[in-house]
Amino acid sequence: MKPLTGAIGAAGLLLLIWLVAREGAAAILALLSHAGWVLLWLLPLHVVPLALDMRGWRTLLSALGASGRTSFGTLLGFAAVREGVNRLLPVANIGGELVGIRLLALSGVPGAPAAASVVVETLLTLVSQFLFISLGLLCLLRIAAVHSWALGVLQILAFAVPLIVALLLLLRYGSVFERCGRWLERLLAKDSHWRALLTQSGDVDREILRLYRAPSRLLGTVAWQLASYFAATLETWLTLRWLGHAVPFGHALALESVTQAIRNFVFVVPAGMGVQEAGLIAFGALLGVGGPAAVALSLARRLREILLGVPALIGWQWFEMVRLRSRPARAHEVAKQAARPLE
Repeated sequence: MKPLTGAIGAAGLLLLIWLVAREGAAAILALLSHAGWVLLWLLPLHVVPLALDMRGWRTLLSALGASGRTSFGTLLGFAAVREGVNRLLPVANIGGELVGIRLLALSGVPGAPAAASVVVETLLTLVSQFLFISLGLLCLLRIAAVHSWALGVLQILAFAVPLIVALLLLLRYGSVFERCGRWLERLLAKDSHWRALLTQSGDVDREILRLYRAPSRLLGTVAWQLASYFAATLETWLTLRWLGHAVPFGHALALESVTQAIRNFVFVVPAGMGVQEAGLIAFGALLGVGGPAAVALSLARRLREILLGVPALIGWQWFEMVRLRSRPARAHEVAKQAARPLE
């Protein structure tokens, strides 16, 4: 898989370079220079959608009685790490979720609630993305009066509804993790240390059922996620203004929904390299945003992702390193306490 991922990433990078050359590197740099240092405001501004999205995650943890284990700031840091992993690393948009489960477990949240919160949150993200992208396409239809292809995309989204419903029902009634655990257990040796971990798979299903019994929390999570997307739309709207191509908020919403769709549906391309820019150029042309401005918008977003994501990834590695270094000290302390009664 690594050679294939590398090849797809290289193709995406070549596409990005070609698009920059095609639209005019000088024109794109002129737009970015016009905005200047004000683009750095995207860093604190992005904390708003990140915090709103994290609030939805915290709502699920609260339903499981696990929100008190992590502070607001700690969970916000975990959310930043999840986003950094998904945006900057070739992990097909699922690596961040696995890292999120691990970070929760290391912070003291039991494994089953940690996994259940992330699994359900990921599924609810599909629901909120579907709603937001549909709204963006409806705005595009109204603003740009485009016909066949936009209606075709809406039809594709309509076909996605049964799939989302099937996934929701499968998690509700299918005992997915327990069944998978039993299947994997047959493949493992009897003395494998993974068997102890697989015995908890049924606990994940039970925690997911607890979340399903709190529909108000599920709806609340979707509402927080939608609020996060609208906050991200504000970023797009402001970025275009700073680049000297101000558009109405509805136009920015259409562009943001396109960006979300491309980055999440074309997940095989690491960081959406090239395809994000191509999509913004194509849809931006319908909304009065020229090719250079569309590429400059995309590059400004990528700059923000790097400046926020890289420190988050470094912080995550530092956290893991500190934990590894503290293991011998904890083991030594436990040994000393065990030896005291014998003295």
